[in-house]
Amino acid sequence: MPMNFDDVTAFNAVAETGSISAAGRRLGLAKSVISKRVKDLETRLGATLFKRSTRSVRLTDQGRTLYGHTRTLLNRLDEAAASVAEREDELKGTIRMAAPVSFGTLHLGRLLWPFMQRHPGLEVAVDLDDRVVDLLGLGYDVGIRVGRLPDSSLIARRLADMRMHLCAAPSYLARHGTPKSPEDLTDHDCIGYAHLTAGQVWQFEPARGSRELRSVRVRGRFVANNGELMRDAAIAGLGVVLLPEFLIAEALRDRQLVCLLPTCRPVAGSVYALYPRDRQRSRKITALLDHLGESLARQRSWLVAGQA
Repeated sequence: MPMNFDDVTAFNAVAETGSISAAGRRLGLAKSVISKRVKDLETRLGATLFKRSTRSVRLTDQGRTLYGHTRTLLNRLDEAAASVAEREDELKGTIRMAAPVSFGTLHLGRLLWPFMQRHPGLEVAVDLDDRVVDLLGLGYDVGIRVGRLPDSSLIARRLADMRMHLCAAPSYLARHGTPKSPEDLTDHDCIGYAHLTAGQVWQFEPARGSRELRSVRVRGRFVANNGELMRDAAIAGLGVVLLPEFLIAEALRDRQLVCLLPTCRPVAGSVYALYPRDRQRSRKITALLDHLGESLARQRSWLVAGQA
């Protein structure tokens, strides 16, 4: 059944922005035009593509199936158009990114600015969210993740390995004592990350003479989905925290936090880029990830040496 290209473009814009108004702003069209195009597509297909409420528009199962196909087709069209319009050293089009709030505000911006200056034909839209968002379902081209990755059909590229530190405030240690081994952490309040579905398990490098990681299941009274909030809770004396160095370097310098277990190093964390398989051959995505990997390799103050 033939579909109108403008209707499909409007449908994809609504699917990716979650709003008819936002889709209109993206495409430069009135809200009424977007609504009519989506309605015309639903009529042509004989299917309801969105669940509508006063606050949001969400894909139905049929809409999600259609979006999976149309997203791939429109991306291929964009790449084809870009390959014709671009010079060999020029990139054009839009990149939609999702990234964690702390990493985004502290580091991603200054990593992106030189890339955008080098490629003035590119537009980059970044959403900062500490939730594990559905990159494919929401139409993102690439997502940045910090830490362990869940199982996924997306392609993952490791950009850098980060030093992790176990630390606590002097006020907490004065009240509860200082752990002498990773196993002692089971008797301490530990500040957890809210989105770990497998529970709060902290890992340390193997003890001397062993090849097995030391894994400790910890507990505590406070969890959060944001690293800066976890850091601030530790500074306030609420417990022991395990965080990347880029989040706690200043607190360590100011002695608001002190490092624990100096002979038991936590397993390094990682910065990953995830992207859908239909973006695997995208020149602009490849160029962006190359730039991020090379730029992160220069962050020697908080990266594990030689593993960017």
